[in-house]
Amino acid sequence: MSADISKRTYNGIVFDSVLEMKFFRDVVLPGMGSGQIVSYELQKSYELQPKFTYQGKTIRPITYVADFVLELPDGHKYVIDTKGMPDSTAKLKAKLFHYKFPNIDYYWVSYSKIDGGWVTYEKLKAARANRKKLKSGGKC
Repeated sequence: MSADISKRTYNGIVFDSVLEMKFFRDVVLPGMGSGQIVSYELQKSYELQPKFTYQGKTIRPITYVADFVLELPDGHKYVIDTKGMPDSTAKLKAKLFHYKFPNIDYYWVSYSKIDGGWVTYEKLKAARANRKKLKSGGKC
């Protein structure tokens, strides 16, 4: 097993990233053990746009694969994606997901030691902007 794969493998599961593996190890499994999470799915696929034909050519569907789908004891489900820094494709797929599945709670989560551990990406982005503002003397 290469060093890269070993860093993102836990309990025999190879994750797409170290961040994803750490979320599973640090949040999902302890949540399952405590009963705060009753079930989880890894790499669940959602169709954002179906395939179609354009000028005689088949256009492939647009899909999004969630890192985690977590179910809480009350039956509520959350779609979670671990993000260090989202790229333009992730941002576009998030918009499509919110449009197609408006009733599903969907969050990006990140890990930031300075901000207390696992936080939503929105909170992390706001905290980073605030630190930048403070560092520049409030001139942002």
